[in-house]
Amino acid sequence: MTSRRAQVARLRQVALAALDQYVLPEGRLRFLTHGENTTFRHDGPAGRHLVRVHRPQRHGRDVDSAAAIRSELAWLRAIRAETELSVPEAIAARDGATTVEASAAGETRVCSVLRWMDGRILERSARPTHLRRLGEAMGRLHSQADAWTPPPDFVRIRWDYETFFGDVMVYGDTSAAGCWALLPTEVRARFEAVATRMTDVMGRVDDGGLIHADLHLGNALFDRGGVKLIDFDDCGYGPRLYDLAVALWELRDGQDYPAFRDALLDGYRSHRDLDVTHLDDFIAARQVAFDLWFTGMAQVNPAFASRLDDVHRWSLAMLDQVGGAPD
Repeated sequence: MTSRRAQVARLRQVALAALDQYVLPEGRLRFLTHGENTTFRHDGPAGRHLVRVHRPQRHGRDVDSAAAIRSELAWLRAIRAETELSVPEAIAARDGATTVEASAAGETRVCSVLRWMDGRILERSARPTHLRRLGEAMGRLHSQADAWTPPPDFVRIRWDYETFFGDVMVYGDTSAAGCWALLPTEVRARFEAVATRMTDVMGRVDDGGLIHADLHLGNALFDRGGVKLIDFDDCGYGPRLYDLAVALWELRDGQDYPAFRDALLDGYRSHRDLDVTHLDDFIAARQVAFDLWFTGMAQVNPAFASRLDDVHRWSLAMLDQVGGAPD
C-alpha cells in the first residue's frame, strides 16, 4: 500500500492542476483531509475556497462521477436559491462547468471547488440546542426537496436495500461484496442479522425523497445561533428517517442520547412530521454502511487500516445498543 504521505502528495498535484482551470488568483493550498475525497483549502486574494479531489466510483459502479457531482451541486444551487438554508456554493470553472477533470502525477480525477464556509464543528461538545437547530434545518431541507423538480440529467445515489446491503457501492477500490467477505465472522453475522431485519423494515417505511444522507454533527457548522449544512457528497434518494438516524448515530451510546434525540425530533417536527418507530433500525443500518465503507477504505488508506479493528469492535457495541443479534 502506498504511504498516506505519497498519496496526498500526488493528489495535491491533481488539485493544483484543477485550480489552473478556474479564474482564481494564485494562493496557498493547504491539505485538509484524505478520506472519501481528498480536500484542500485554497487561500488567496479572492478569498478562501475548498478544493475537492473526488474518489472514482464514489457513487457506485457504472455511475458517471462527473454527472453525479454536478447533480449534487445542482441541488445545492437550488437550496441556496429557494431557501434561507446555508449550504456550500459551487465555483464555476473558466468554461462555466461546476466540475473539471484534472490529471497529474499519474492520477486523473474529477474535481470541484466550493466557496469556504466558516463555523464551528461541535462533534465533541454539542448540546441539545444544537441538535434542535440541526433538526429544524433538516426539516426545511426535506421540504425544499419535496417542492423541487431536479433536472432530467440528475444522477444521485439511491439509498435503498441493495445500496445498504447488496453489491452496489465501491468502497476504496473494493466492491461492497468484497468488503462483506473481509469482515470478521462475528461482525458479518451481526450485520447479516441487521440486513434480514431491514428487509421487512424498508418495505414498510416510506421511500422518502432527496436526503443529505451524512448529516451528523461533523457536517454541521454552528455560527451565530444558526447552522450551516456541508458535505453533500452522499446525498441521494432515500428514507427521510435515515437522515435523522445519521444525525443521532454517533450519539446513540452516550448517556445524553435521550436529550439529543428529543431535541433533534422537536426541531424537525417544527417543520414536518415523521414516524420514528424504526429509528434504531436505521441507526443499525448506518453502522453497517459505515463499517463496510471503513473496511474498503482500509485496503487503500493506511490511516483507516490502523483503526479497522477498533471500528469493528465499535460496531458490535453499537449493535448491542440498537439490536442486531442473529436469530
